[in-house]
Amino acid sequence: MFFTYLRRELRRRRKAALVVASGLALGIALVIVVNSVSSGMGKAQDKVLESLYGLGTDMTVTKAAPAQSSDNAQQRPRFDFDAQDSDSDAEQSSDIVMPQGFQTLAASTVTKVGEQNGVSDAVGGLSLQVIKVNGQFTRGQFQQNGDGGRQGGPGGGTGQPQGEVQGGGANFDVNNYSVYGTDVTELTAGPLTSSKITSGRTFKSTETDAKVVVVDSAYAKEKELKVGSTVTIKKVKFKVIGIATADSGDAAANLYVPLKQAQTISDQKNKVTTIYVKATDSQQIDTVKSTIQKNISGTTVTTSADLADTVSGSLSTASSLATNVGKWLSIAVLVAAFLVAGLLTSSAVSRRVREFGTLKALGWRSGRVTRQVVGEAMVNGLLGGALGIALGLAGAYVVTAISPTLEAQLGGGGGTGGPGGGFGGPGRRAAAKTLDVALTAPVSATTVAIAVGLAVAGGLIAGAFGGWRASRLRPADALRRVE
Repeated sequence: MFFTYLRRELRRRRKAALVVASGLALGIALVIVVNSVSSGMGKAQDKVLESLYGLGTDMTVTKAAPAQSSDNAQQRPRFDFDAQDSDSDAEQSSDIVMPQGFQTLAASTVTKVGEQNGVSDAVGGLSLQVIKVNGQFTRGQFQQNGDGGRQGGPGGGTGQPQGEVQGGGANFDVNNYSVYGTDVTELTAGPLTSSKITSGRTFKSTETDAKVVVVDSAYAKEKELKVGSTVTIKKVKFKVIGIATADSGDAAANLYVPLKQAQTISDQKNKVTTIYVKATDSQQIDTVKSTIQKNISGTTVTTSADLADTVSGSLSTASSLATNVGKWLSIAVLVAAFLVAGLLTSSAVSRRVREFGTLKALGWRSGRVTRQVVGEAMVNGLLGGALGIALGLAGAYVVTAISPTLEAQLGGGGGTGGPGGGFGGPGRRAAAKTLDVALTAPVSATTVAIAVGLAVAGGLIAGAFGGWRASRLRPADALRRVE
């Protein structure tokens, strides 16, 4: 009887049911789209951070920056060229290899960090900046005056040749690129994990001291390098074994070499610039950060959340809009939809006074009338939920299909530098990077569950309005009214 009457009434009041369902559908669809876009923003931000530190890295440990000093002589690149006594112009070349940020930690610190509570894995790496100056000096030519170039002295003798030096000078190229020394026995963390090997292979765990190099694809294209080519770093030749392509944005380094080789060419034996840390529990990252800073003095710990706060550009703006404006807009639309659904249901009950009065006169109790109204409202809510989920999925699909490109700029660090980074540490080096990230809007099962919950809530709220109104009707009063 309940379902028969329910089906008949919904069919008879199709327009009113459609209006209520459409209002709920709009609010639910907006919630799905906003949640999906927010999720896409989070994934885009994760991609930006992964391009710096690699997959699975929860935090990094670097040496604390020293107090500012007026004496920066040790941090200034210095190039030495040989004097040439021969008549021929000889080519001059000089390399300088410097740790990023000029700050290093003892390699033993990696072990100490790995022993801290809450640390799953700790891997050390050495980020280097290489500046190569290559060119030659050209001798000037002495040109005598037209009168023979000599003038008489006080005694009538012949003086010094008179004329001027013409031409000459110097012509030098400066090549600036970055090198990352990776621990080949621990390839599960660090910047190289954010790139895929697209040609050749990656390092073997036995190549701790091998003169081999993995080259970023963009740098390889620029320098016309391929697997089997040779790269010279500070007069040491390395064989290219693989070409790596960054998953998103720019690569963290132009060249990747075994850590021991990086320490050798930079005269940084048993030194690292950065320690990449994985936590055993992602919910305890702040606790692990505090533990490391407390137990290992002279270090700075940077988490993914710290880096996320430095992301600016259109990605940050869109994320803020989706999180703040989108959230409040969704709430406002939902509240309005629920109120409209409730008022329309209550209004429908008012128009059905005679009907409900007759049913009560025939023996229906107030509770049964209320259940009938709530049942109709629940069906409207579920119908609105189904429509809302369909609209929300369509909206999320459109966003993913269009994949608007957002710009992510990482700020908050110092240092200057060229294409490979700058003179800051990896965190600071990222400050100069601007990445383009494609936005997607993935819909999770949780989002769909929220939509279903909202549909049920909308039906209950609308039913509560109408049920309360229906329960107050008295048969005698109802029968005296005519629709």
